[in-house]
Amino acid sequence: MNKFKILKSTKKILIATNNPGKFKEIKELLPQKIRYFKPKDFNMKEPVENGKTFQANAKIKSLYGAKSSNIVCISDDSGIEILELNNQPGIYSARWAGRKKNFNLAIQKVYKKLKKKNKLNSKANFVCCLSIALPDGTSREFIGRIKGRIVFPAKGKNGFGYDPIFIPYGQKKTFGELKKREKQKISHRYKAFKKIKKYFKFS
Repeated sequence: MNKFKILKSTKKILIATNNPGKFKEIKELLPQKIRYFKPKDFNMKEPVENGKTFQANAKIKSLYGAKSSNIVCISDDSGIEILELNNQPGIYSARWAGRKKNFNLAIQKVYKKLKKKNKLNSKANFVCCLSIALPDGTSREFIGRIKGRIVFPAKGKNGFGYDPIFIPYGQKKTFGELKKREKQKISHRYKAFKKIKKYFKFS
Protein backbone atom coordinates (compact mmCIF):
# COMPACT_ATOMS: atom_id res chain seq x y z
CA MET A 1 0.00 0.00 0.00
CA ASN A 2 2.83 2.41 0.83
CA LYS A 3 4.04 2.19 -2.75
CA PHE A 4 0.99 4.13 -3.85
CA LYS A 5 2.13 7.19 -1.92
CA ILE A 6 4.03 7.99 -5.11
CA LEU A 7 0.71 9.06 -6.63
CA LYS A 8 0.69 12.14 -4.40
CA SER A 9 3.67 13.52 -6.29
CA THR A 10 3.47 11.84 -9.69
CA LYS A 11 3.68 14.21 -12.65
CA LYS A 12 2.90 11.80 -15.49
CA ILE A 13 0.15 9.23 -15.93
CA LEU A 14 -0.74 7.03 -18.86
CA ILE A 15 -4.49 6.54 -19.27
CA ALA A 16 -4.62 3.22 -21.07
CA THR A 17 -7.60 3.61 -23.36
CA ASN A 18 -8.11 4.40 -27.03
CA ASN A 19 -11.70 5.45 -26.38
CA PRO A 20 -11.77 9.29 -26.56
CA GLY A 21 -14.86 9.58 -24.37
CA LYS A 22 -13.46 7.31 -21.70
CA PHE A 23 -10.07 9.07 -21.78
CA LYS A 24 -11.75 12.42 -21.24
CA GLU A 25 -13.92 11.20 -18.37
CA ILE A 26 -10.99 9.65 -16.51
CA LYS A 27 -8.75 12.68 -17.09
CA GLU A 28 -11.39 15.07 -15.78
CA LEU A 29 -11.70 13.09 -12.55
CA LEU A 30 -7.97 13.29 -11.83
CA PRO A 31 -5.76 16.25 -10.77
CA GLN A 32 -5.30 18.72 -13.61
CA LYS A 33 -1.66 19.43 -12.69
CA ILE A 34 -0.62 15.98 -13.96
CA ARG A 35 0.42 15.44 -17.57
CA TYR A 36 -1.66 12.70 -19.17
CA PHE A 37 -0.62 10.39 -21.96
CA LYS A 38 -2.46 8.11 -24.37
CA PRO A 39 -1.27 4.69 -25.58
CA LYS A 40 -0.44 6.14 -28.99
CA ASP A 41 2.07 8.48 -27.32
CA PHE A 42 4.17 5.38 -26.67
CA ASN A 43 3.22 3.56 -29.89
CA MET A 44 1.56 0.91 -27.75
CA LYS A 45 -0.53 -1.90 -29.15
CA GLU A 46 -3.59 -3.08 -27.27
CA PRO A 47 -2.88 -6.07 -25.00
CA VAL A 48 -4.96 -9.24 -25.29
CA GLU A 49 -7.83 -8.91 -22.81
CA ASN A 50 -8.42 -12.54 -21.93
CA GLY A 51 -9.59 -12.02 -18.35
CA LYS A 52 -12.93 -13.34 -17.15
CA THR A 53 -13.84 -10.30 -15.05
CA PHE A 54 -13.70 -6.51 -15.26
CA GLN A 55 -10.97 -6.58 -12.60
CA ALA A 56 -8.83 -9.03 -14.52
CA ASN A 57 -9.03 -7.11 -17.80
CA ALA A 58 -8.41 -3.73 -16.16
CA LYS A 59 -5.32 -5.19 -14.47
CA ILE A 60 -4.03 -6.63 -17.75
CA LYS A 61 -4.25 -3.20 -19.37
CA SER A 62 -2.75 -1.20 -16.52
CA LEU A 63 0.21 -3.54 -15.98
CA TYR A 64 0.92 -3.65 -19.70
CA GLY A 65 0.71 0.14 -19.91
CA ALA A 66 2.97 0.76 -16.91
CA LYS A 67 5.57 -1.70 -18.17
CA SER A 68 5.50 -0.31 -21.72
CA SER A 69 5.67 3.36 -20.71
CA ASN A 70 7.64 3.09 -17.46
CA ILE A 71 5.23 5.54 -15.79
CA VAL A 72 2.13 5.15 -13.63
CA CYS A 73 -0.77 3.78 -15.63
CA ILE A 74 -4.51 3.91 -15.01
CA SER A 75 -6.82 1.69 -17.00
CA ASP A 76 -10.53 1.18 -17.05
CA ASP A 77 -12.55 -1.87 -17.91
CA SER A 78 -16.23 -1.19 -17.94
CA GLY A 79 -19.45 -2.37 -19.44
CA ILE A 80 -23.14 -2.90 -19.04
CA GLU A 81 -24.77 -5.96 -17.51
CA ILE A 82 -28.35 -6.50 -18.69
CA LEU A 83 -30.25 -8.80 -16.36
CA GLU A 84 -32.66 -10.20 -18.97
CA LEU A 85 -29.64 -11.16 -21.09
CA ASN A 86 -27.97 -13.05 -18.24
CA ASN A 87 -25.72 -10.03 -17.56
CA GLN A 88 -24.55 -9.78 -21.17
CA PRO A 89 -22.71 -8.08 -22.76
CA GLY A 90 -20.72 -7.51 -19.54
CA ILE A 91 -16.96 -7.70 -20.16
CA TYR A 92 -17.73 -8.02 -23.88
CA SER A 93 -19.56 -4.67 -24.06
CA ALA A 94 -16.96 -3.07 -26.34
CA ARG A 95 -16.72 -6.17 -28.52
CA TRP A 96 -20.42 -6.01 -29.29
CA ALA A 97 -19.61 -2.72 -31.03
CA GLY A 98 -17.27 -4.50 -33.46
CA ARG A 99 -13.78 -3.58 -34.60
CA LYS A 100 -14.86 -0.08 -35.54
CA LYS A 101 -16.39 0.45 -32.08
CA ASN A 102 -19.78 1.31 -33.59
CA PHE A 103 -22.01 1.42 -30.53
CA ASN A 104 -25.08 2.07 -32.66
CA LEU A 105 -24.66 -1.52 -33.82
CA ALA A 106 -24.19 -2.68 -30.24
CA ILE A 107 -27.37 -0.90 -29.15
CA GLN A 108 -29.27 -2.48 -32.02
CA LYS A 109 -27.98 -5.87 -30.93
CA VAL A 110 -29.31 -5.24 -27.42
CA TYR A 111 -32.64 -4.11 -28.86
CA LYS A 112 -33.06 -7.25 -30.99
CA LYS A 113 -32.17 -9.59 -28.15
CA LEU A 114 -34.51 -7.90 -25.65
CA LYS A 115 -37.34 -7.54 -28.15
CA LYS A 116 -37.16 -11.27 -28.81
CA LYS A 117 -37.73 -11.79 -25.08
CA ASN A 118 -40.34 -8.99 -24.94
CA LYS A 119 -38.25 -7.35 -22.19
CA LEU A 120 -37.22 -3.99 -23.63
CA ASN A 121 -37.18 -2.37 -20.17
CA SER A 122 -34.80 -4.82 -18.50
CA LYS A 123 -32.94 -3.95 -15.31
CA ALA A 124 -29.24 -3.30 -15.87
CA ASN A 125 -26.00 -2.36 -14.13
CA PHE A 126 -23.16 -0.23 -15.42
CA VAL A 127 -19.88 -1.53 -13.99
CA CYS A 128 -16.44 0.09 -13.97
CA CYS A 129 -13.14 -1.23 -12.68
CA LEU A 130 -10.27 1.23 -12.45
CA SER A 131 -6.80 -0.27 -12.13
CA ILE A 132 -3.68 1.64 -11.10
CA ALA A 133 -0.34 0.04 -11.92
CA LEU A 134 3.21 1.07 -11.15
CA PRO A 135 6.19 0.24 -13.38
CA ASP A 136 7.41 -2.29 -10.78
CA GLY A 137 4.37 -4.49 -11.43
CA THR A 138 2.30 -3.43 -8.43
CA SER A 139 -1.38 -2.81 -9.08
CA ARG A 140 -4.67 -2.21 -7.33
CA GLU A 141 -8.20 -2.45 -8.65
CA PHE A 142 -11.35 -0.58 -7.62
CA ILE A 143 -14.96 -1.36 -8.63
CA GLY A 144 -17.88 1.03 -9.07
CA ARG A 145 -21.47 0.09 -10.00
CA ILE A 146 -24.68 1.93 -10.71
CA LYS A 147 -28.08 0.26 -11.10
CA GLY A 148 -30.75 1.28 -13.54
CA ARG A 149 -32.78 0.09 -16.50
CA ILE A 150 -32.63 -0.17 -20.26
CA VAL A 151 -34.93 2.03 -22.35
CA PHE A 152 -35.75 2.28 -26.04
CA PRO A 153 -35.58 4.24 -28.22
CA ALA A 154 -32.09 5.51 -27.47
CA LYS A 155 -32.08 9.09 -26.19
CA GLY A 156 -29.39 11.75 -25.96
CA LYS A 157 -26.11 12.48 -27.67
CA ASN A 158 -23.97 13.09 -24.60
CA GLY A 159 -21.62 10.47 -23.21
CA PHE A 160 -20.67 7.43 -25.26
CA GLY A 161 -21.22 3.69 -25.60
CA TYR A 162 -24.51 2.45 -24.16
CA ASP A 163 -25.27 5.74 -22.39
CA PRO A 164 -28.32 6.58 -24.59
CA ILE A 165 -30.24 3.45 -23.48
CA PHE A 166 -29.45 3.47 -19.75
CA ILE A 167 -31.47 5.35 -17.12
CA PRO A 168 -29.98 5.16 -13.62
CA TYR A 169 -32.42 4.69 -10.77
CA GLY A 170 -33.52 8.02 -9.33
CA GLN A 171 -33.22 9.75 -12.71
CA LYS A 172 -35.66 10.39 -15.54
CA LYS A 173 -33.02 10.88 -18.22
CA THR A 174 -30.57 8.50 -19.85
CA PHE A 175 -26.84 8.91 -19.37
CA GLY A 176 -26.90 10.17 -22.94
CA GLU A 177 -29.25 13.01 -21.96
CA LEU A 178 -27.61 14.01 -18.68
CA LYS A 179 -25.16 16.87 -18.69
CA LYS A 180 -21.54 15.89 -18.11
CA ARG A 181 -21.43 17.17 -14.55
CA GLU A 182 -24.69 15.41 -13.69
CA LYS A 183 -23.38 12.10 -14.96
CA GLN A 184 -20.00 12.49 -13.28
CA LYS A 185 -21.62 12.84 -9.86
CA ILE A 186 -23.36 9.45 -10.03
CA SER A 187 -21.63 7.31 -12.66
CA HIS A 188 -20.06 3.91 -12.13
CA ARG A 189 -16.71 5.42 -13.14
CA TYR A 190 -17.01 8.14 -10.50
CA LYS A 191 -17.93 5.57 -7.86
CA ALA A 192 -14.77 3.63 -8.68
CA PHE A 193 -12.76 6.86 -8.73
CA LYS A 194 -13.94 7.86 -5.24
CA LYS A 195 -12.11 4.78 -3.95
CA ILE A 196 -8.79 5.88 -5.48
CA LYS A 197 -9.14 9.62 -4.84
CA LYS A 198 -7.36 9.34 -1.48
CA TYR A 199 -4.14 8.38 -3.25
CA PHE A 200 -3.90 11.66 -5.16
CA LYS A 201 -3.15 15.24 -4.16
CA PHE A 202 -5.60 17.67 -5.71
CA SER A 203 -4.40 20.99 -4.33
